[in-house]
Parts: sequence; C-alpha cells; structure tokens
Amino acid sequence: MTWSEMQPVLSQACWDTLYMVGWSTLIAIVAGLPLGILLVLTDKGGLLQNVVVNKAIGQIVNIARSMPFIILMVALMTFTRWITGTTIGREAAIVPLAIGAIPFFARLVEMSVREVDGGLVEAVQSMGGSTWKVVRSVLVPESLPSLISGATTTVIALIGYSAMAGTVGAGGLGDVAVRYGYQRFETGMMWITVAILAVVISLLQFAGDYAARSLHRRSGKTGGLLLFKPLRGIFPGTVATDAVKKS
Repeated sequence: MTWSEMQPVLSQACWDTLYMVGWSTLIAIVAGLPLGILLVLTDKGGLLQNVVVNKAIGQIVNIARSMPFIILMVALMTFTRWITGTTIGREAAIVPLAIGAIPFFARLVEMSVREVDGGLVEAVQSMGGSTWKVVRSVLVPESLPSLISGATTTVIALIGYSAMAGTVGAGGLGDVAVRYGYQRFETGMMWITVAILAVVISLLQFAGDYAARSLHRRSGKTGGLLLFKPLRGIFPGTVATDAVKKS
C-alpha cells in the first residue's frame, strides 16, 4: 500500500482507538475512584470499618482483575449487546474495556489512598470532620500525584486492551494491524501501527509523569504545613488553619 492509501485508514484507526480509550478511561475513573476509596474506608481500622463488605468488594475486584481481557470480552457479549445493541464496533468495545479497567484502577486508587498520612485523618476527625470531609479534603487531595500516576497506568493498559479488542471487530489500531499487517501481509502497515502505539504511549507516560512530579514538587515546597492545608475550608480559626494562613 502507498502512503496515500494508508493515511485515511490509519487516521480513522487512531480516532477509533482514542474514542474507545477516552470513554472507557472516563468510566473507569468515575467508578474506580469511589470503589478504591471504599476499599480503604471499609478495611480494618477504616472510617467505615466493615470486614464483610470489604472482603466481598475485594473478592469481586480480584476476580475481575484476574480474568484475561479476551475472555472477559467474550463473557460480556450478552451484556454488551443489551447496553449498545451490538457486539461489534468501537461503542461495543467500550463496555468490556471499562468493566475491565474499573477494578484495575480501583486497586491503584486503594494503594494511593493508603499512602496518605494517618495523622491528617486523625486531625480532621478530632475536629469533628465527617467521613465525607475526610475523603474530599484529605484523602483525595493528598493522594492526587499518585492517583494521576495510576490513571496514566490505566490509560496505557487500556490502549493495549483496545488493540486486543480490535482483533475481534472493535476497530482501531489493533484491527488495522490484523487486517492489513497480518492477513494481507502488509509489513509496512504493521510497523507503522506499532510505531504509532509506541509514540502515543510514550507521550501519555511523559504527560502523566510530568503532572505527578509537578504536583509532588508543589506539595513538597510547603513542608509540614501541607498536612494542615485541607483544614482551611473545614475548620477556620483552629490552630492548624491559622498556621497555614500565616504561611
């Protein structure tokens, strides 16, 4: 194939991949963030300690994470058809992509939130802060750099999943690699597809790392007072918040 023939095919494939990955990432973050936080809150010693709920959610997440994506995609075909009306195309691929990414991101969120200094949580609780205020003003802001890194990892994993979904009619770069690179022996198209995927993944990783490092450096400059910054909007007039204002 000449470049003029390859260009429209690759352009459409890139758009399809970005469309699938974009929507599935959004769904994974919206559903995975509260799920990961809930795993921390319901764990032993958590603010909403409930061992039964924690074990149940944990088992569901573990089972979903352990299932190979190609098997998950086949197992969800009936559900996918019920949601989208079809099992072929980029819209249909979003369903298994999102469901596969939710538990993956939830575990990354859990690990990030567990890194938050327990002293800040105790400080908010001692001042009468509710669980929601702890989550909104402490757990999420303090773990944000790590959450961004987790989101970056999830996006990169989804790009790999989307290429796999392309082999069964979902479209995107994976579909191009199989139809042209493998079935039609178009080696040039195959290597161009690989190069595009490598460039996209490298750019996403760079952007995610840069954002995480920027937030980390910004928080590091404030030293120990960062621990009390989330308290400013919750408990004005306390010793902690007065110290932050003076800084």
